[in-house]
Amino acid sequence: MKVLVTGVAGQLGHDVMNELAARGIAGVGSDLKEVYSGIADGSAVTTMPYVPIDITDADCVNRVLKETAPDAVVHCAAWTAVDLAEDTDKIAAVRRINADGTRNIAAACKELDCKMVYLSTDYVFDGQGETPWEPDCKDYKPLNVYGQTKLEGELAVSELLEKYFIVRIAWVFGKNGSNFIKTMLRLGKTHDTIRVVNDQIGTPTYTLDLARLLVDMIQTEKYGYYHATNEGGFISWYDFTKEIFRQAAARGQDVYSKVNVLPVTTEEYGVSKARRPFNSRLDKSKLAASGFTPLPHWQDALRRYLDEIPELLG
Repeated sequence: MKVLVTGVAGQLGHDVMNELAARGIAGVGSDLKEVYSGIADGSAVTTMPYVPIDITDADCVNRVLKETAPDAVVHCAAWTAVDLAEDTDKIAAVRRINADGTRNIAAACKELDCKMVYLSTDYVFDGQGETPWEPDCKDYKPLNVYGQTKLEGELAVSELLEKYFIVRIAWVFGKNGSNFIKTMLRLGKTHDTIRVVNDQIGTPTYTLDLARLLVDMIQTEKYGYYHATNEGGFISWYDFTKEIFRQAAARGQDVYSKVNVLPVTTEEYGVSKARRPFNSRLDKSKLAASGFTPLPHWQDALRRYLDEIPELLG
């Protein structure tokens, strides 16, 4: 089996490539730059084949996929800067990447009759209520440009393909890139008090765990919509921050035990340009029902992630 992975300079693409290598599956990494310049850690991303690709260029996508001839494409590339996406001068670019770029990938997969995994988000829903969103729910109502363009990507995949996995995730963290945990660890070293919202509820997703699931998926024909975050129940960003600091302090980093974390509402916090969902709860029961192994508990994922980034704790 050969797998093309887009967006390998990001958190998830990096880990998918490593997971493929660990299983002896041929992987080809791709991203926008001519030469990959991600983490030079001796990982699969830096040792396996790499090809530059501009997903917004349909001719480029067709050429690369035909030359690569993958059995599956794991499409991780996306515009993920949610607030920046709201800028008037950025909206067209966001749509070219998240919607048009995804359509280009899907069209090429159709031509080659290969499988496609599309990573989507709970932002395709309106984030209201307290009931977990089910994977096959079609009650779409995105609150912001990012969510709208990711939905357009979803629709392109489902319209063009039959061999697809649309996997919605939330609150992502991984080694290769910026994320909430890294931000909190940095702030915890320089601030006595940190304000964190406590009315947005969901569950974190560790890219290392997610990568394992995605590689499991592409080796099956169990196509459709799925939700995938770590297990362990639903929490707020405030709860997550408290646990980040608790685990960091338990590793001898006393500075984190002294930080005062204050819970605030989204309205009190302000700042964000993009409207954020209050309800990011995702129903993941379809994973087990389809024979896939659910992701581990988020607290365990956090512990393993802190093992992966000791340089941020030192």
